[in-house]
Amino acid sequence: MNNKYLSMLLLGGLALASSCSKYTDIKTQGSLIPSDIDNYRYILNDTYSFESGGEMTDLAAADVSIVDAAQQSTIEGYNNYFFIRNIYLWKAPVIEVTTSHDPDWDTYYRRIYSCNVVINELPSSNGGTDSAKAELAAEALTHRADAYLNLVNEYAKPYNSATASSDLGVPLVLTQDLDQQLKRVSVAAIYNKVEEDLKTAVRSLPAASNYNTMPGKPAAYSLLARLYLLKGDYTNAGLYADSVLALKNTLNDLGTISSMPYRKSDPEIIFSKIAAQGFTYSPYVLRLSDDILNLLGTSDMRYQLFTKDAASYFGSTYTGRYFSREQINYENRNIGTSVPEMMLIKAEVLARAGSTGAAMDEVNLLRQKRFKAADYVALAATDKNDAVVKVIEERRREFMCRLLPWMDQRRLKDDPLFSKTYTRTWQGQTYTLEPPSNRYVFPIAAYVIGLNPEIEQNP
Repeated sequence: MNNKYLSMLLLGGLALASSCSKYTDIKTQGSLIPSDIDNYRYILNDTYSFESGGEMTDLAAADVSIVDAAQQSTIEGYNNYFFIRNIYLWKAPVIEVTTSHDPDWDTYYRRIYSCNVVINELPSSNGGTDSAKAELAAEALTHRADAYLNLVNEYAKPYNSATASSDLGVPLVLTQDLDQQLKRVSVAAIYNKVEEDLKTAVRSLPAASNYNTMPGKPAAYSLLARLYLLKGDYTNAGLYADSVLALKNTLNDLGTISSMPYRKSDPEIIFSKIAAQGFTYSPYVLRLSDDILNLLGTSDMRYQLFTKDAASYFGSTYTGRYFSREQINYENRNIGTSVPEMMLIKAEVLARAGSTGAAMDEVNLLRQKRFKAADYVALAATDKNDAVVKVIEERRREFMCRLLPWMDQRRLKDDPLFSKTYTRTWQGQTYTLEPPSNRYVFPIAAYVIGLNPEIEQNP
């Protein structure tokens, strides 16, 4: 076999050293000492490598509606934009040029490689106590777990307890061997490894971290809550959401706030992860669907603060409103875990258990911070199903254009309360996404499979 895709990826994306797998064996600059524990602290401080996440999922979700001829025409005019069209229309392949990389796949496996360097080389490093090494390893385990949870929710089927052991997941890479086989393991194997790593990590993580880009116990707990929700294990999802909220529960009051905090000082964010690509400038514009705008309503501060009139910003050829949250502080949108996510996981768990009033209480605790006092109206549910629907609707309002809507579409696509067929039109041609569709799974780029023919393509 030729050199594997990992080596090509790392040559293009990692700048840790001339050979990343030998990072601690080379002579380093300044005060760093080869094989010293401090090297691994510096690796983990590389915010770009560890905070960047995927960018494509938001284009596939129902929040977005790219209907303006001007935007469609611009996207059609340049092949670097084709992936926008293909993801938006749920087409395969997404990456049409066979020599082009998939940005999401690259981003997550680049991070996984860096994590593997830390996890596997730390035990033999010089200096530092056992507890210090355990904490650094726990950080790397948490970052790696987040990467795998996102990968398996882009390139594999949604978790189904009846088929997860046979459904193809993604390659599980746990060492920095550049010539290893990259065969896909099962969806269940990926979820089991993520669960195992997070439960190992939480034992050595601090109760709080200095920056939300660095994982503490709340970060690991929050990823476990997200994992169990995606699995449909509502009991454990609720338990871990409660564990987070016992440690971190601050909300921004959008009804009174004078300026939005920067991401790294935002008290709502538990584990900061960002979409690698900002979608704020033409043609990278997340124009919002009528469906999400109707759900928001104009008095919701998330409408007033996080959406803008498209024509006033992009010109008369653009219509409707677009997601403008990234323009407030000119930071890419957070796709990491947050206090509102934990509150709404707790609310969904309560709703599905039939605790309708308690579920609505949790939703309303959040909504009180999303309106001016004069505009706030508490929500109520008539029964269990109505409560579940109202929780999911609140998730759509809260997380629009930030990863979770696509995850929710995937996990709920076969639920009678939410199952539906989506339709989109592009230059006169109609495309549909039905619940059984294979297009709920992103295809793997031809470039990846060309270097690693053992990787089986998605149907």
